[in-house]
Amino acid sequence: MHSLGKEIRLKRLIRQESNSSVICALDHGMTSPTFLSGLWDMKARVREAQAGGANVFMLSKGFARIVVDELQRETSFAMMLSAAAAGCPKPNIVVEIGKVEEALRLGADAVVVYVALNGENEPEMINFVARVGGECERLGIPFIAEAEYPSAYASLDTLQEEYGYEYLLRNSRLCAELGADIVKTNWPGDADLFAKIVEATKVPMVVAGGTLVSDEELLTRMELAMQAGAVGCSVGRNIFQHENPFAITRALARVIHERWPAKDALEELRATLAEGKQ
Repeated sequence: MHSLGKEIRLKRLIRQESNSSVICALDHGMTSPTFLSGLWDMKARVREAQAGGANVFMLSKGFARIVVDELQRETSFAMMLSAAAAGCPKPNIVVEIGKVEEALRLGADAVVVYVALNGENEPEMINFVARVGGECERLGIPFIAEAEYPSAYASLDTLQEEYGYEYLLRNSRLCAELGADIVKTNWPGDADLFAKIVEATKVPMVVAGGTLVSDEELLTRMELAMQAGAVGCSVGRNIFQHENPFAITRALARVIHERWPAKDALEELRATLAEGKQ
């Protein structure tokens, strides 16, 4: 049983009527080794994704202050507590850049930590996750753990070949064991493998968007994930680098909030894009 604080905030993070969540991740300025197009006008990206159906935004404390006027009352702010040392010669190094208490003070409904295992600082990473889990329990704020492959910027096929499904299974279960209330992970390649991760974690799961993929692949992946037990998605680049961030978010919301088949959401998306090009 969650604390009352967690219960109230989780109802904002995961829509009760549909048991679903569309998260837009706009934290890539702290994780990408290079600056990504689409991040110049953060207010516009928030407006577009929110209008499309995103109900949660992952943001840094700095840019939460900048976009706060755009956030609607029912939209949740999940504050990032980690950044990637992308310029460090040692790979997979995650840096703590915020505190749970600070997130509460700034009005966040959740905190987020990127969890990279198999690096030189794995013991410190595990300790960081455990500490955040304990603080979230004490203060009554949900903890979203990003139990993903160590590199967020390689292709999914490359990462699957290098680390495999077992890495995602171990990472997701570890995060759940240490107190995560929602676990975000990469698509492992098929619905059966994802269903096993859902079964192992016992907490709500969301699927990462990952590197840029086709609209069809993204929507199909999310449809399969929802059928396998996910509660939603957490998508960054495939929204903010899309030619029409509103339209792709609406398509994701069709699949996740409204349970449309991916093919129907894709058809509507393509019609919207065609209208914009005329």
